[in-house]
Formats: sequence, structure tokens, C-alpha cells
Amino acid sequence: MAMSDRPLPINRRAIPDPACESMWLTEDGAPIRRIDWPGAPRDGEGLRRGSILFLPGRADFYEKYLETLDGWHRQGWRVTALDWRWQAGSGRFRADPKVGDVADFSIWINDLASFWRDWTELVPGPHVLVGHSMGGHLVLRTVAEGLVRPDALVLSAPMLGFVTAVPEWLQLTYAGLMCRLGDPGRMAWTGGERPGEDADQRARDLTHDPARYADELWWRSHRPQLDLGPASWHWVRKACESLRRLATPDLLESVNVPVLLLAARHDALVSLVAIERAAARLPDAELCAFGEEAAHEILRECDAVRERVLATIADFLDRKAPRSLTR
Repeated sequence: MAMSDRPLPINRRAIPDPACESMWLTEDGAPIRRIDWPGAPRDGEGLRRGSILFLPGRADFYEKYLETLDGWHRQGWRVTALDWRWQAGSGRFRADPKVGDVADFSIWINDLASFWRDWTELVPGPHVLVGHSMGGHLVLRTVAEGLVRPDALVLSAPMLGFVTAVPEWLQLTYAGLMCRLGDPGRMAWTGGERPGEDADQRARDLTHDPARYADELWWRSHRPQLDLGPASWHWVRKACESLRRLATPDLLESVNVPVLLLAARHDALVSLVAIERAAARLPDAELCAFGEEAAHEILRECDAVRERVLATIADFLDRKAPRSLTR
């Protein structure tokens, strides 16, 4: 990425002036928190860049990605990001606000499909869908099931398989057993993003950039409603069911959308093998895998890595979702 192409730095601990926070109501009345950068600038040739919808991961919140979202806005994109139902600023499924859970992943998928219908009617194309981690899993499944059709899809470290000692073929059975052996709503682990992870290890698993990691802790402290702990065993079972759904023969093979998959070869949370397997099944897919320099949160890595990631995304979108004429 050339120096002139680098997004200008922002205060990562403040909502940028152009952005607007609000709530969107689902069809059944659930409040979903959103943030929008309304109205992207047009270039001198009467072309507009288009619109990006970003969906974060499990226990994530859009404040962690303000730097990236605002950078896309400055490049001319009309940008929106959501919190998933029952996490961050969109409420909780369990009475215990620290436990991450969902009735079924299909609820999230239906929420996305409903929002997409509303959103695409109001914002200019091309329409791009970006998902990180669990968000990457959900947006890919929503596209694969034919509920939305973006002009391009970008998946950042998508949750297409887990890094765990439990073999893939046994994971659903194991999660079901753990649900039967106790309260399905109890935490499946304690601490960080995976079993046995302390605070220091969590930081290393997510990013090599201490300052960006500290930004997340700052937001959790200043907006306590964002704080969410480990997932329940019920969530784990539902996640395994959804992964099995994505493994259905011919499902990914039917995706008629260009897809960019970004992965970290040493990701401690999601399986690179599963991401590679999905990339091979998708008809129009590009896979970019980073080495030891990248951890799970690729969009929140050190500048040298992050600039490569953003340049890869920009090149992909320039080729697969070019600017559209203003009407």
C-alpha cells in the first residue's frame, strides 16, 4: 500500500464524527445496535464507490473495528456495521450477561437477511458483505443458503472450523453430551476465547499489537454493556450444527459470488485447514494466508500486517466490485 493510500489515523477510542449510532428493530422487535457512516463522497467522474456491511465475531463489537470502518469510509465507501443479536449492544440471550449464547444460528442468519433487504434498498451499490470470525461463518452461510447476494464477500479469519483437541467428527457429539451432563447454559470454558487461556495468552492469540488490544479493554471498561465472556455449551452445540450445515455437499459449490478469504496460518482459534477446504469448494474464491506475523484479528494487527490486509481487500474489491455509475 502506497503512503498516499494509507487511511489517515483516527482516535480509536472515540466514535468518528461522520458516524451515527442507532438501533434497528428486527421483524420480531429485537433491538440491533448499528453504526453508519452516511453518504460516501463521490469522485470527480460521477462514480460512487459503493457500500460495505461489516459483521463482527463472537463476543465482538463494532468499536474494535472503528479504524478499519472509518478508513473504508474515507476511501468513498458507505459503511455500516452491526452487533449480532444477544451480544455487545444488542442485548443478551441468558440472564447472565457474561455468557454468550443463541437459540440457534439460523436466527442470526435470518436477522442478517432481513437487514440486508432493508439496507440494500437505501444504499448505493456495489454492495459488499464483510464478516470476521463467527461473523464470517454467518455471512458465508447466509449467502450459501441464497438469502442474500452481495456483489462481493470478504471473510476475515472465518470460523469454519475450530482449533481444538476434539476431532472434527466428534465435536457435535461431544458438545451434545456436555449439554446433557449439566446446564446447557453454563460456560463451556472460563477465561478468554478458548479453554485454558489466560489474559496474556488471549492478547497473543488475537493480535500482535498491544495498543490495539488495549483499545478493546478500554471500550469494555467505558461501555460495560459490550463485555461478554465465554460461550455456553449450548452455543458450542449450535455452532457445531451450523458447521455441519456448511459441510452439506454442493452448498458452498453453489455460491455464485466472488469471495476473498483472509486467514492466519498460526490462528489459535479457527482452523486454517477448514478455511482452505472451504476456499477449494467455492467456485470464485481467493485465499490469502498470512504467516507468524498475524494472529486471529487480522484487521487489528500491527501496521505492517494490517496495511497488507487492507491492500489485499482493496485490490479484490477493485477487481470484483468496481465503482458504479451515479444515477
